[in-house]
Amino acid sequence: MSIAAPEAGTQRAVSARRSAHALRALGLLAAVVALAFVALLSIWLGSKDIPFAQTWNILLDGSGDSDAAIIIHDYRIPRTLLGIVVGAALGLSGALMQALTRNPLAEPGILGVNTGASTGMVVAIAFLGIGSVVGYVWFALLGAAVASFVVYALGATGRGAASPERLVLAGAALTAVLYAFNTAVLLSNVEAYDEYRFWMVGSLAGRYYDVLLPLLPFVAVGVVLGLSLMRALNVMAMGDELGKALGSRPNRTRVLGAVAVTLLCGSATAAIGPIAFVGLAVPHAARLLVGPDQRWVLPYSLVLAPLLLVGSDVVGRVVAPPSEVQVGIVTAAIGVPVFCALCRRRRLASL
Repeated sequence: MSIAAPEAGTQRAVSARRSAHALRALGLLAAVVALAFVALLSIWLGSKDIPFAQTWNILLDGSGDSDAAIIIHDYRIPRTLLGIVVGAALGLSGALMQALTRNPLAEPGILGVNTGASTGMVVAIAFLGIGSVVGYVWFALLGAAVASFVVYALGATGRGAASPERLVLAGAALTAVLYAFNTAVLLSNVEAYDEYRFWMVGSLAGRYYDVLLPLLPFVAVGVVLGLSLMRALNVMAMGDELGKALGSRPNRTRVLGAVAVTLLCGSATAAIGPIAFVGLAVPHAARLLVGPDQRWVLPYSLVLAPLLLVGSDVVGRVVAPPSEVQVGIVTAAIGVPVFCALCRRRRLASL
């Protein structure tokens, strides 16, 4: 009896763990299905009214010379695919940043990464005359990398390690400085401002395959690199000393994570402009659903973020017809109350 009881308890624990894994996997599959549904809505809805049956037939046929077919294939499909790719990049980069810093308020926009990428864009447009994604994506990546390094260096200045509060303050300070620089450059260069103002609002409108295709290699490398760190991030959550005792290499994980965040955030920002709060709110929603295990938080963030971004883009098309509300405005309207709620919940102060 004394031997059978522990064995029965172990079997129940294993069974409960398997059930939890199966439930999380089912939830992830449901999120993928929801993303596919929202993507279909994105292809169907727009400024030109196309019946759903006609939209579905065009998608099944794969070709067509009608005006509706041209709109769907040349405009709405690339816009939807770009939203999925950019959303995945923003969600994963936010989850990675929160895990790496163990700061629940960490997000590429709040820590200055988006503004760093924007500054790279401004320099490329204003001083070098570059006006294509293929050209200025490198400058956006460089700006995001420099911003990440500066924020961490400022947050780590003085005694002790970089705390979440110091990193947020450093990110806010750097954002203010870079924003002032960008404004000064753009106000003195009308042509650069005309090029930049359509980008800075954060929009999926007017972006086609010429924007999507150069983005894919950077996002693909960032996603693979980020997902490869899932187990290492779980170990890091227990602290550097214990992590090292368990065979982890925290410094290597931080460097690889920073590279992944730079690739993901820099390329996404270069493609459609700065999108706030997606990288902040989505990882919290993922942890609310599956707990702190990064083996589930990262994949969930990878799916839920494009669901939010593409869904916000659809909302922006239907709330004020025949004009559109840009997706960056819609996500900000959703993200601001979420951010305020997170700031008030002190129990989320650590991961």
